[in-house]
Amino acid sequence: MINNKQSELYLQYGCGWCAPIGWRNFDASPTLRFERIPLIGKLYKKNKDRFPQNVEFGNIAKGLPIASEKCTGIYCSHVLEHLSLDEFRLALFETFRILKPGGKFRLVLPDLEYEVKKYSEDNSINSSINFMMSTSLGKLTKPRGLKGMAFEYLGNSQHLTMWDYKSIEHELCNTGFVDIRRAYFGDSADKKFSEVENISRWENALGVECVKHNK
Repeated sequence: MINNKQSELYLQYGCGWCAPIGWRNFDASPTLRFERIPLIGKLYKKNKDRFPQNVEFGNIAKGLPIASEKCTGIYCSHVLEHLSLDEFRLALFETFRILKPGGKFRLVLPDLEYEVKKYSEDNSINSSINFMMSTSLGKLTKPRGLKGMAFEYLGNSQHLTMWDYKSIEHELCNTGFVDIRRAYFGDSADKKFSEVENISRWENALGVECVKHNK
């Protein structure tokens, strides 16, 4: 008997080193591209781990090599906050394009509301610095020299946007998603998502699940 879930396409972008078999796993990290350069890629030693071989290079904001309406489920974890606002909106439209009608999109990212509450309760003289560091909107130092700038480029860790539920719900609705709700670790009716979700990524974070409307 054929397992229908195995024949359906599940995709995650910004996967990092989490690349389960049975998913199409994409990441736009310059480190991934550098690692795949023959011979030279082996020289990169900053990260102890390297990207699994089944991770494909792909940038959701620039478009993925997937035909329209092919994916049953799409997942991203701590990705969208690394995009500028225009890139973020392009990423949502691309996600919508490749998702089947009735397909689910689950995402998790830092929760601005949580960070603001933590900041408002921080009465220390370093409260503003603590906020900028915890949200990755600030930097302790600027990279210096070619080596420092290269590591910053390959790391790609800076946050460019932050979201609370009401603002991201509005963006998803404008893109065309329906049945938008706040999501929590492991609460999807589609258990395929359990293969990519990690509870540590959901702690004090904002999770959302939504659906592409049926035509």
